[in-house]
Amino acid sequence: MREFTQVNLQELTVHHRDHNHDNNPADGSNWELLCVYCHDNEHQRLVEQQTAGDRDQGKAATHNPFANLESLIKTKPTQSD
Repeated sequence: MREFTQVNLQELTVHHRDHNHDNNPADGSNWELLCVYCHDNEHQRLVEQQTAGDRDQGKAATHNPFANLESLIKTKPTQSD
């Protein structure tokens, strides 16, 4: 965990947990203090999530990488069995 003092206090920023800057409850339940780097990371994760959702929307996965797994695990009986 990173420690903040008067020297690096300017690196803290308020982050809206639900990413809605209009949601500002009086009790502060939608806010958290993050360092600027973590704050940027949170927003980048949201952008990546939204981008992936737009790209994959309406497309069902059709590939099953484990479809043939059972037959690969089972050993075929030998003539001695």
